[in-house]
Amino acid sequence: MSEWRHIAAFAAHFARCDLADGEVVALLSESQSRQSLVETARLAAQSLGGRVFDVVVPTPPSQHPVPIRSTGASQALAGNQAVIAALSTAGMVIDCTVEGLLHAPELASILAGGARVLMISNEHPDIFERLGWGPDLPRRVGLAHELLHNARQMRVTSEAGTNLTVDLAGAFTAGSTGVTAGPGSIAHWPGGLVIAFPAANSVNGRLVMAAGDMNLTFNRIVESPIELTIVDDHITEVGGGGVDAQLFRSYLASFGDRASYATSHVGWGMNEAARWETAELYDRRETWGTEARAVAGNFLYSTGANEVAGRFTAGHFDLPMRHCTVELDGTPVVVRGELVPPLSNVQEGER
Repeated sequence: MSEWRHIAAFAAHFARCDLADGEVVALLSESQSRQSLVETARLAAQSLGGRVFDVVVPTPPSQHPVPIRSTGASQALAGNQAVIAALSTAGMVIDCTVEGLLHAPELASILAGGARVLMISNEHPDIFERLGWGPDLPRRVGLAHELLHNARQMRVTSEAGTNLTVDLAGAFTAGSTGVTAGPGSIAHWPGGLVIAFPAANSVNGRLVMAAGDMNLTFNRIVESPIELTIVDDHITEVGGGGVDAQLFRSYLASFGDRASYATSHVGWGMNEAARWETAELYDRRETWGTEARAVAGNFLYSTGANEVAGRFTAGHFDLPMRHCTVELDGTPVVVRGELVPPLSNVQEGER
């Protein structure tokens, strides 16, 4: 059952995405969607005068030996041309599928019709209300994206032993605020992240996950080190004797393909309302880890599909890491897990 406080938070965000009175709104969900999100989104859109219609598709059977989670690549549309046609003719699509349309193969056709898509992450409704809205977030994300887009190289280091180099030539870069940017655009909410999908053979070095970092596929806070050797984008060795490293090795191996070991995207969090410790306050099925990705100053390394590098796979890890230093062409943008001004709301001399 929806609560008014959640409906109000959704309506306020839909208004930021320019949902107008009388606009046709397609509400996309699947049989396993979180119904509290679907109902809240419907009522919020109607409260703004949206002419809402529902598109509900069956959640497809699993095609993999292990569950897939938090990939951003919903398989629920299954290429259904009638569904795609319906969505593409709407002014706005509110995406409540479990995995989301961000990397779904049908997205391009939907956007080509002029619809804008707001992908609502599969989170407990409280998270959307609690994170609220930072009016300075678009400016800061825009500045961070400009720095990332113009850079030639990213270097990531940490006291735990990370020393990773990313060649950004040919990379696709993006900044997420959670707000759509007009017809033919997509945003995911909550937002507050900048990322790059590197071209092939661009990522090399060592990545060490320390206690307190997170593996969002498992919604698990790491308790023992995971030591990754990365050569030409691909993890060639997974070191560490604890259960975290064992789970890491076992899960990726289950897909039986090399692309699961490859770099998907890299970036850092920009949302200063997002909190790290809240991961411990939700059951694992209540959150998809969007907040942990967006925590200001974290470094996010992800494995799996990368269209820029021509790699496709369902194997996927999102790995937010704390206390890292991120440099672009030698200039730090994050220092030991803290955003550098002016990317941060905290200005010089206030720390």
